[in-house]
Amino acid sequence: MTLHSIEKITLGISGLTAIGIGGMITFAPHAFYASYGITLGENPSLLSELRAPGACLTTLGILMLLGIWRSALAQLAVASTLTVFLAFPAGRFVGLAVDGVPSVGIIGALILEIAIAALCLFAFRRHLVRRRVS
Repeated sequence: MTLHSIEKITLGISGLTAIGIGGMITFAPHAFYASYGITLGENPSLLSELRAPGACLTTLGILMLLGIWRSALAQLAVASTLTVFLAFPAGRFVGLAVDGVPSVGIIGALILEIAIAALCLFAFRRHLVRRRVS
């Protein structure tokens, strides 16, 4: 699969974002969540439950970046990017509906996630639209 420049840029932005967030959750969860006004404590079970999806997000971010340079991984990278950056805002909207309005930091994260989701939908639109056969 050959990627256009906007697709590569989008994979780069998405990959770096996923690695940054996932890496912080995996290796510095206290600092990451403190930036949202959340105190975690020292419960090993809670920290494990946070670190595991953080590592997953980091790995998906690496896959997104690899898709820029390895055409064999491009389709998987695009699918991963769309999955991550459409699922995160969807989950936050569920939280808004069920739990109410979170902190300003979480709303800021939602806005960033919506922006990246919109960029992904724009950049990868050719992969989302089924081609018509005449």
